[in-house]
Amino acid sequence: MIVVDTNVIAYFRLPGPLTEAAEQLLAIDAHWTAPRVWRSEFRNVLAGAVQRKALSLERVVAIAREAERQFNGREYAVDTAHVLMLAAMSGCSSYDCEFVALARDLGVPLVTNDREVLKAFPAVAVPLDRYCAT
Repeated sequence: MIVVDTNVIAYFRLPGPLTEAAEQLLAIDAHWTAPRVWRSEFRNVLAGAVQRKALSLERVVAIAREAERQFNGREYAVDTAHVLMLAAMSGCSSYDCEFVALARDLGVPLVTNDREVLKAFPAVAVPLDRYCAT
């Protein structure tokens, strides 16, 4: 089991230069988890794709539904005090700290390419390429 951030979910669901790495990650560990905030962040990514006319509304709705099915039963609430403490000590956003808090709570790695999170939380955060190389 691993926690994946929204960018990793987007890499997997939307074709791009890191899609192959995200697919490899899923092959290594198919039990992806995330805090509930992933849905709102992912919706924002998908809305941007529609606004840039990169994808149709119908396509992004289908992508969202597929991702929601993947995470069914694998989404977690995180403790507000824990998230805010992590944000205060690190300077990272509370959104990012939800993923960190969940990884810490579950005792599993957080796979992310977010430089700030990787720098602030090296004990739990692992870059996508390094996780796939292990």
